[in-house]
Amino acid sequence: MKKISIVAIVLASIAIAGEVFIFATQKEDSDELQRRAIMTDYRVYAPVIPDTLYFAGERVPLEVYYVREALDNELIVNMYRQSATVQYFKRANRYFPTIEPILKKNGIPEDFKYLCVIESGLTNATSPAKAQGFWQFIKSTGTTYGLEVNDEIDMRNDLEASTEAACKYLKSLYARFHSWSAAAAAYNCGEGGLSKRMGQQGVESYYDTRLNTETSRYVYRILAMKTIMQHPRQYGYQLRRCDLYPPIPTRTATLEGQNVDLYQFAKENGTTYKMLITLNPWLTSDHLRNKANKSYTVRLPVDNGTLYKTLTKGKKDTSILTHI
Repeated sequence: MKKISIVAIVLASIAIAGEVFIFATQKEDSDELQRRAIMTDYRVYAPVIPDTLYFAGERVPLEVYYVREALDNELIVNMYRQSATVQYFKRANRYFPTIEPILKKNGIPEDFKYLCVIESGLTNATSPAKAQGFWQFIKSTGTTYGLEVNDEIDMRNDLEASTEAACKYLKSLYARFHSWSAAAAAYNCGEGGLSKRMGQQGVESYYDTRLNTETSRYVYRILAMKTIMQHPRQYGYQLRRCDLYPPIPTRTATLEGQNVDLYQFAKENGTTYKMLITLNPWLTSDHLRNKANKSYTVRLPVDNGTLYKTLTKGKKDTSILTHI
């Protein structure tokens, strides 16, 4: 019996050792397969840095190594933030047609539409500092440049009104700094802060000024988004035109009077409260007291019941997006 037990133990040990060897071999093979798969099937590319680049007509001094590397950093970050950047492309197709003519009318370079992209991702975002809307105005700056902000109305969330206000603000910044890149930086950190830093350091260019981390990256982020969105295929973005969000066809109605029930107003105008607020996000309450008895223009869908069909009618455009 003792001999049998010893034999059994030896055999069991051999079996276990064999299993361990097989497992180790399989694991080694698996790791090797993994390495080969990564080497043959997975690619991460460094973005191509443009030879020349302009922001709002001003040449970017890419011959300065820290300027070039700062741009490179933002190209890498935004090229590989695919989920966010794809959404920017989609939204830009809807909102740039509203933003661009307002910038042009006010004499603001078109490149500032990309400032709007990096500020809010083309959404009515709210920052930790309570900045609001596509252009991220804090309340005091918004009201300074003509936007109504109270418990019922927040025009920082109206794209047309806030773009008009942004144009006024940017023009005032350009008048002070005589540079669009400096105006963009001041939009981020405040004109007083930028002016103080430039004065302390004895420089006149944004690119020569040492600033806080956020503002140091700010103009480069705009430049990176401009570069990627103007050359999507060069940076790995293969979108079809039909993938983009189309502008929403709307009609207008007048909202006036005091103590207006917005649920009822929406119903009377053939739509829903959700659609009313979606198209007019500057309405921040379900009831408009309107003590000043003002009159407001609101946007409503052309046809609430067939809006999706309206947006998708016609032949699907499957051509590849080349710029936006």
